[in-house]
Amino acid sequence: MEKLEVLKMSSMRPRTNILDRPLSKGKSEVSHAIVALLFSEVVQYCQSRVYTVPELQNRLHVMGQDLGTRIIDLHFMRERSLKRETKLTQMLLFVKTTVWKNLFGKEAEKLEHANDDERTYYIIEKQPLVNTFISVPKDKGSLNCANFTAGIVEAVLTHCGFPCKVTAHWHKGTTYMVKFEDFVIARDKQLEDK
Repeated sequence: MEKLEVLKMSSMRPRTNILDRPLSKGKSEVSHAIVALLFSEVVQYCQSRVYTVPELQNRLHVMGQDLGTRIIDLHFMRERSLKRETKLTQMLLFVKTTVWKNLFGKEAEKLEHANDDERTYYIIEKQPLVNTFISVPKDKGSLNCANFTAGIVEAVLTHCGFPCKVTAHWHKGTTYMVKFEDFVIARDKQLEDK
């Protein structure tokens, strides 16, 4: 008789899916040592399959794009109360704050607009986590592993309806140059006029 009651009680509890839990709940910090180990393995894996630094950076960028697609899907799946951003500036602020906090535990330092090109924005991060634990050999001096993060940002923006190309450069730490398609800027101007 008691076993029957226990079975009834356990079947009454609602089961929660891992995708239904919000991102902000639970333990949100991951050890930097684990991230460093995992990312160094990713870099070594990519390095063993390429011959030049640009090929390595491109492979890291592609892997970041795959991760960025999954991150934005997961974010909107869990945080159903969020509205979809339609304005370019608000979307860039979403990436600079919310996406960066979920990935790295802090916001990116700066978001700037280029003076000479209305399609170009810069996200500046002085000490990117992905470059912190990577020692670059002298023969690969131009290697910037932040191309992985550039791929994540590109995928997030593209899958949210803001197609762009994102590249990582050594300037003021690491600068992510976000160059949007022409129609994104035209659409944003139309939204501002309304």
